[in-house]
Amino acid sequence: MTSAIPGAASVARDHSDVWVVIPLFNEATVIGGVIEDLNVSFQNVVCIDDGSRDGSGEVASRAGAKVVRHPINLGQGAALQTGFEYALERGATYVVTFDADGQHRVIDACAMLERARAEDLAVVFGSRFLDDRTQPGLLKKIVLKTAVWVTNLTTRTKLTDAHNGLRVIREDALRMVKLRQDRMAHGTEIVVQLGRTGLPYAEQPVEVLYTDYSKAKGQSLLNSINILIDLVIR
Repeated sequence: MTSAIPGAASVARDHSDVWVVIPLFNEATVIGGVIEDLNVSFQNVVCIDDGSRDGSGEVASRAGAKVVRHPINLGQGAALQTGFEYALERGATYVVTFDADGQHRVIDACAMLERARAEDLAVVFGSRFLDDRTQPGLLKKIVLKTAVWVTNLTTRTKLTDAHNGLRVIREDALRMVKLRQDRMAHGTEIVVQLGRTGLPYAEQPVEVLYTDYSKAKGQSLLNSINILIDLVIR
Protein backbone atom coordinates (compact mmCIF):
# COMPACT_ATOMS: atom_id res chain seq x y z
CA MET A 1 0.00 0.00 0.00
CA THR A 2 1.35 3.43 -0.93
CA SER A 3 1.27 6.33 1.48
CA ALA A 4 1.56 9.65 -0.38
CA ILE A 5 -1.45 11.91 0.01
CA PRO A 6 -2.00 14.50 -2.71
CA GLY A 7 -4.02 17.66 -2.28
CA ALA A 8 -7.60 18.15 -3.36
CA ALA A 9 -8.20 17.60 -7.07
CA SER A 10 -9.58 20.22 -9.42
CA VAL A 11 -13.16 19.72 -10.51
CA ALA A 12 -12.13 20.80 -14.03
CA ARG A 13 -10.62 17.40 -14.84
CA ASP A 14 -12.38 15.39 -17.57
CA HIS A 15 -14.03 12.42 -15.90
CA SER A 16 -15.89 11.11 -18.93
CA ASP A 17 -14.42 7.64 -18.35
CA VAL A 18 -15.75 7.51 -14.78
CA TRP A 19 -19.12 6.31 -13.48
CA VAL A 20 -20.37 7.19 -10.02
CA VAL A 21 -22.46 4.30 -8.64
CA ILE A 22 -25.00 5.11 -5.91
CA PRO A 23 -27.09 2.44 -4.14
CA LEU A 24 -30.42 4.12 -3.47
CA PHE A 25 -33.16 3.17 -1.02
CA ASN A 26 -35.72 5.65 0.31
CA GLU A 27 -33.55 8.78 0.15
CA ALA A 28 -35.93 11.09 -1.76
CA THR A 29 -35.30 13.93 0.70
CA VAL A 30 -31.59 14.26 -0.09
CA ILE A 31 -30.70 12.38 -3.27
CA GLY A 32 -31.44 15.29 -5.60
CA GLY A 33 -28.90 17.51 -3.86
CA VAL A 34 -26.32 14.71 -3.77
CA ILE A 35 -26.59 14.23 -7.54
CA GLU A 36 -26.53 17.95 -8.27
CA ASP A 37 -23.28 18.26 -6.30
CA LEU A 38 -21.78 15.29 -8.15
CA ASN A 39 -22.80 16.67 -11.54
CA VAL A 40 -20.41 19.59 -11.10
CA SER A 41 -17.51 17.13 -11.49
CA PHE A 42 -18.98 13.91 -12.91
CA GLN A 43 -21.19 13.61 -15.98
CA ASN A 44 -21.89 9.89 -15.47
CA VAL A 45 -23.93 9.08 -12.37
CA VAL A 46 -26.10 5.98 -12.00
CA CYS A 47 -28.42 5.29 -9.07
CA ILE A 48 -29.58 1.76 -8.39
CA ASP A 49 -33.06 2.28 -6.96
CA ASP A 50 -33.28 -0.76 -4.71
CA GLY A 51 -37.04 -1.02 -4.28
CA SER A 52 -37.60 2.49 -2.88
CA ARG A 53 -41.15 3.37 -1.89
CA ASP A 54 -40.74 7.15 -1.61
CA GLY A 55 -40.08 8.16 -5.20
CA SER A 56 -36.30 8.27 -4.80
CA GLY A 57 -35.73 7.02 -8.33
CA GLU A 58 -37.87 9.73 -9.86
CA VAL A 59 -36.06 12.42 -7.86
CA ALA A 60 -32.68 11.02 -8.95
CA SER A 61 -33.75 10.97 -12.59
CA ARG A 62 -34.95 14.57 -12.48
CA ALA A 63 -31.61 15.60 -10.94
CA GLY A 64 -29.76 14.13 -13.94
CA ALA A 65 -28.75 10.61 -12.90
CA LYS A 66 -29.35 7.45 -14.83
CA VAL A 67 -31.60 5.15 -12.79
CA VAL A 68 -31.69 1.35 -12.78
CA ARG A 69 -34.52 -0.10 -10.71
CA HIS A 70 -34.74 -3.24 -8.62
CA PRO A 71 -38.47 -4.07 -8.29
CA ILE A 72 -37.91 -5.22 -4.70
CA ASN A 73 -35.31 -4.37 -2.08
CA LEU A 74 -32.34 -6.71 -2.58
CA GLY A 75 -29.81 -4.96 -0.33
CA GLN A 76 -26.85 -2.66 -0.82
CA GLY A 77 -24.49 -5.37 -2.03
CA ALA A 78 -26.86 -6.37 -4.82
CA ALA A 79 -27.37 -2.71 -5.76
CA LEU A 80 -23.63 -2.15 -6.02
CA GLN A 81 -23.16 -5.25 -8.18
CA THR A 82 -25.88 -4.06 -10.54
CA GLY A 83 -24.19 -0.67 -10.71
CA PHE A 84 -20.78 -2.20 -11.41
CA GLU A 85 -22.15 -4.24 -14.29
CA TYR A 86 -23.98 -1.19 -15.67
CA ALA A 87 -20.81 0.92 -15.59
CA LEU A 88 -18.59 -1.77 -17.14
CA GLU A 89 -21.06 -2.28 -19.98
CA ARG A 90 -20.67 1.43 -20.73
CA GLY A 91 -16.89 1.38 -20.88
CA ALA A 92 -16.02 2.77 -17.45
CA THR A 93 -12.30 3.02 -16.69
CA TYR A 94 -13.03 3.85 -13.04
CA VAL A 95 -16.04 3.54 -10.78
CA VAL A 96 -16.63 5.71 -7.72
CA THR A 97 -18.96 4.23 -5.10
CA PHE A 98 -20.86 6.98 -3.30
CA ASP A 99 -23.55 6.91 -0.61
CA ALA A 100 -26.99 8.40 -1.27
CA ASP A 101 -27.50 10.06 2.11
CA GLY A 102 -25.20 13.07 1.75
CA GLN A 103 -22.41 11.82 4.03
CA HIS A 104 -19.68 11.88 1.36
CA ARG A 105 -17.91 14.90 -0.12
CA VAL A 106 -17.43 15.26 -3.87
CA ILE A 107 -14.05 16.93 -3.35
CA ASP A 108 -12.84 13.77 -1.59
CA ALA A 109 -14.04 11.59 -4.47
CA CYS A 110 -12.18 13.81 -6.95
CA ALA A 111 -8.96 13.70 -4.91
CA MET A 112 -9.16 9.90 -4.65
CA LEU A 113 -9.68 9.59 -8.40
CA GLU A 114 -6.76 11.87 -9.17
CA ARG A 115 -4.59 9.81 -6.85
CA ALA A 116 -5.62 6.56 -8.56
CA ARG A 117 -4.61 8.01 -11.93
CA ALA A 118 -1.38 9.63 -10.73
CA GLU A 119 -0.09 6.58 -8.81
CA ASP A 120 -1.51 3.86 -11.09
CA LEU A 121 -3.63 2.45 -8.27
CA ALA A 122 -6.38 -0.09 -8.89
CA VAL A 123 -8.27 0.83 -5.72
CA VAL A 124 -8.38 3.83 -3.42
CA PHE A 125 -10.33 3.28 -0.20
CA GLY A 126 -11.70 6.27 1.69
CA SER A 127 -10.85 6.35 5.41
CA ARG A 128 -12.44 8.55 8.07
CA PHE A 129 -9.73 7.52 10.55
CA LEU A 130 -6.61 8.89 8.82
CA ASP A 131 -7.28 12.41 10.10
CA ASP A 132 -9.47 14.02 12.74
CA ARG A 133 -12.09 15.75 10.57
CA THR A 134 -14.76 13.08 11.15
CA GLN A 135 -16.28 12.74 14.63
CA PRO A 136 -18.32 9.52 14.64
CA GLY A 137 -18.92 9.34 18.38
CA LEU A 138 -17.25 6.96 20.80
CA LEU A 139 -19.59 3.97 20.50
CA LYS A 140 -19.71 4.07 16.70
CA LYS A 141 -15.92 4.45 16.55
CA ILE A 142 -15.45 1.37 18.77
CA VAL A 143 -17.84 -0.68 16.62
CA LEU A 144 -16.19 0.43 13.36
CA LYS A 145 -12.68 -0.16 14.68
CA THR A 146 -13.71 -3.66 15.78
CA ALA A 147 -15.10 -4.33 12.30
CA VAL A 148 -11.81 -3.15 10.77
CA TRP A 149 -9.85 -5.49 13.05
CA VAL A 150 -12.00 -8.47 12.06
CA THR A 151 -11.82 -7.56 8.37
CA ASN A 152 -8.03 -7.21 8.41
CA LEU A 153 -7.73 -10.65 10.01
CA THR A 154 -9.63 -12.26 7.15
CA THR A 155 -8.44 -10.30 4.09
CA ARG A 156 -5.20 -9.54 2.27
CA THR A 157 -5.50 -5.84 3.00
CA LYS A 158 -4.56 -3.69 5.97
CA LEU A 159 -7.06 -0.87 6.24
CA THR A 160 -8.00 1.67 8.87
CA ASP A 161 -11.64 1.97 7.72
CA ALA A 162 -12.91 -1.15 5.97
CA HIS A 163 -16.58 -0.13 5.73
CA ASN A 164 -16.44 3.31 4.19
CA GLY A 165 -18.77 3.52 1.17
CA LEU A 166 -16.52 5.98 -0.70
CA ARG A 167 -14.15 4.05 -2.97
CA VAL A 168 -12.49 4.39 -6.37
CA ILE A 169 -12.08 1.12 -8.27
CA ARG A 170 -10.33 0.69 -11.62
CA GLU A 171 -11.90 -1.39 -14.36
CA ASP A 172 -9.44 -4.32 -14.16
CA ALA A 173 -10.10 -4.74 -10.43
CA LEU A 174 -13.83 -4.22 -10.82
CA ARG A 175 -14.12 -7.10 -13.29
CA MET A 176 -12.92 -9.44 -10.52
CA VAL A 177 -15.64 -8.34 -8.07
CA LYS A 178 -18.79 -10.47 -7.82
CA LEU A 179 -20.75 -9.46 -4.74
CA ARG A 180 -23.05 -12.09 -3.25
CA GLN A 181 -23.54 -10.64 0.24
CA ASP A 182 -26.61 -8.45 -0.02
CA ARG A 183 -26.62 -6.96 3.48
CA MET A 184 -23.89 -4.94 5.25
CA ALA A 185 -21.39 -7.81 5.00
CA HIS A 186 -20.84 -6.82 1.38
CA GLY A 187 -18.43 -4.19 2.74
CA THR A 188 -16.10 -6.95 3.92
CA GLU A 189 -16.76 -9.08 0.84
CA ILE A 190 -15.64 -6.33 -1.53
CA VAL A 191 -12.43 -5.82 0.47
CA VAL A 192 -11.75 -9.57 0.35
CA GLN A 193 -12.27 -9.74 -3.40
CA LEU A 194 -10.24 -6.63 -4.16
CA GLY A 195 -7.43 -7.88 -1.92
CA ARG A 196 -7.31 -11.17 -3.82
CA THR A 197 -6.62 -9.34 -7.07
CA GLY A 198 -3.12 -8.48 -5.88
CA LEU A 199 -3.45 -5.09 -7.57
CA PRO A 200 -2.06 -1.94 -5.93
CA TYR A 201 -4.27 -0.04 -3.51
CA ALA A 202 -4.09 2.84 -1.05
CA GLU A 203 -6.21 4.60 1.56
CA GLN A 204 -7.11 8.27 1.35
CA PRO A 205 -8.28 10.44 4.25
CA VAL A 206 -11.87 11.59 3.73
CA GLU A 207 -14.47 13.35 5.82
CA VAL A 208 -17.77 11.64 6.56
CA LEU A 209 -20.53 14.15 7.30
CA TYR A 210 -22.89 12.96 10.01
CA THR A 211 -25.77 15.27 9.17
CA ASP A 212 -28.94 15.98 11.11
CA TYR A 213 -30.74 13.98 8.41
CA SER A 214 -28.62 10.85 8.84
CA LYS A 215 -28.72 11.11 12.62
CA ALA A 216 -32.50 11.48 12.56
CA LYS A 217 -32.78 8.29 10.50
CA GLY A 218 -30.63 6.45 13.03
CA GLN A 219 -28.56 4.98 10.20
CA SER A 220 -25.09 5.63 11.50
CA LEU A 221 -24.82 3.44 14.59
CA LEU A 222 -27.36 0.89 13.36
CA ASN A 223 -25.36 0.24 10.20
CA SER A 224 -22.20 -0.18 12.24
CA ILE A 225 -23.85 -2.76 14.50
CA ASN A 226 -25.27 -4.57 11.46
CA ILE A 227 -21.76 -4.78 10.03
CA LEU A 228 -20.53 -6.57 13.16
CA ILE A 229 -23.50 -8.95 13.16
CA ASP A 230 -22.97 -9.86 9.51
CA LEU A 231 -19.24 -10.36 10.08
CA VAL A 232 -19.97 -12.82 12.90
CA ILE A 233 -22.63 -14.88 11.10
CA ARG A 234 -21.30 -14.91 7.53
